[in-house]
Amino acid sequence: MFNFRSGAAALVIITCALSGCRKPDAETKTTDQKPAATAAAAAPTGSAAAQQAPEPVKAEPIKPVPEAIPTVVARVNGENVAKADFDRLLKQMEMQAGQPVPKERRDEVYRAVIDQLVTYTALEQEARNRGIKIDEAEFKQVSDARIAELRKQIPDEAAFKKALAERNMTLDQLRANMRKDLAINKMMEAELANAPGVTDADVKDFYDKNPDEFTGVRASHILIKPDGSDEASKKKARTAIDDVLKQAKAGTDFGELAKKHSSDGSAQQGGDLGFFTKGRMVPEFSNAAFKLQPGQISDVVETQFGYHIIKVTERKDVPMTEASEKIRGFLATKKRDDQQQAFVASIKSKAKIEVLF
Repeated sequence: MFNFRSGAAALVIITCALSGCRKPDAETKTTDQKPAATAAAAAPTGSAAAQQAPEPVKAEPIKPVPEAIPTVVARVNGENVAKADFDRLLKQMEMQAGQPVPKERRDEVYRAVIDQLVTYTALEQEARNRGIKIDEAEFKQVSDARIAELRKQIPDEAAFKKALAERNMTLDQLRANMRKDLAINKMMEAELANAPGVTDADVKDFYDKNPDEFTGVRASHILIKPDGSDEASKKKARTAIDDVLKQAKAGTDFGELAKKHSSDGSAQQGGDLGFFTKGRMVPEFSNAAFKLQPGQISDVVETQFGYHIIKVTERKDVPMTEASEKIRGFLATKKRDDQQQAFVASIKSKAKIEVLF
């Protein structure tokens, strides 16, 4: 799947030229892997299930992108945004995704690239207008450290130059963009310095309103995936999982069954998934697991990943005293992110932005 991020909070800075734009791990997960919000001490650092999902907004039609992209793709307050920067960022996103932009998503992705470039340009202009000064000694230290880190990952000089060339980037351009990044970061830090703090009342309110975030179970599972999407493959996998379920219900060691039969990465740990909260798993899996008491084994559960058998080994309710530190950290990050998004939106709203295709 071609993934991209857009908007202020997910701004892809042009200087993610090397390691920051690597292809993400494609391993299929049993969980939703949502961003962390839970404070359960024994569980992974949690899910964003506690955040209220916004009401669906009817999306505006995406304006088609012409085949020929002009040399200047946009202007921000009269300053040109070059096609070369557009091409560079698009290339980085494709390399991160590990594939070219699918034809059916071309308009969507290209418009997202333009939005990110426009946002970046507006922020860089604002930093200039505010007279943000970059200490040369600090810049040298920061840029040298970043480049040294990149060179550790690509120690061969020829390979390093090739990696830059593949992204239409020179070392001088990389340093220049690092300078812009540092100025923007300094501006953002100054803007967010007075972000509202998290009170004890905020922590208690979050804890009280999100009880599922603070009840965790430890469970193991056995997963059998169909070889294909056809009915014959599904039937074969279902027959196999039904046979394993009979063995589990008859008392055969669950961990050994997982090691022998499960096609999940947890098989070598006897299917152990550790502690997790309700929002961490896909709904079908989560609903089945949280109905079980320690020692109980589920019937067959079907999810998008295949057929599962789940065994819960432990349940734990996390008291607020134990959860408060992580709640406070999550809420502080959220407040900071909200303020950052509002600031970026305000900068864009007062800018004269012209997209030229």
